[in-house]
Amino acid sequence: MSTPNKTHQTEASVEAFIAATCTPRRQDEAHQLCRLMTEVTGEPPAMWGPTMIGFGRYHYKYESGHEGDAMRVGFSPRKARLSLYLLPGLDGYEALLARLGKHSTGVGCLYVNKLADIDMGVLRELVQSAWAEMNRRYPQP
Repeated sequence: MSTPNKTHQTEASVEAFIAATCTPRRQDEAHQLCRLMTEVTGEPPAMWGPTMIGFGRYHYKYESGHEGDAMRVGFSPRKARLSLYLLPGLDGYEALLARLGKHSTGVGCLYVNKLADIDMGVLRELVQSAWAEMNRRYPQP
């Protein structure tokens, strides 16, 4: 039996979300990340749930029967820090992460206090690698 994914793509405006929920610095950073991820992926930004901005989508199905759609890469401009979602996770990216700058990680998430703390060229490489891996695992139709 399939259980729907709680986070799904919505019709909400990315621009309205950024304008309404972010400080001026976070707004600038969100726009920088939107430009970078759009350039890398060729996909426009879309809202996923109420607080995540995603690029592309894929359909997954687990052996348990759970299936759904999710963004391929994305981020959330949270108040305390930026959360970047580089699926399918950060294993294997240790060399790039070592060059990135000040950050922390979680399962599939990269946390950055501010973009000025990191090397944007390395972030671009991380997004490119994550995007390529997602396309390898889940080919686009």
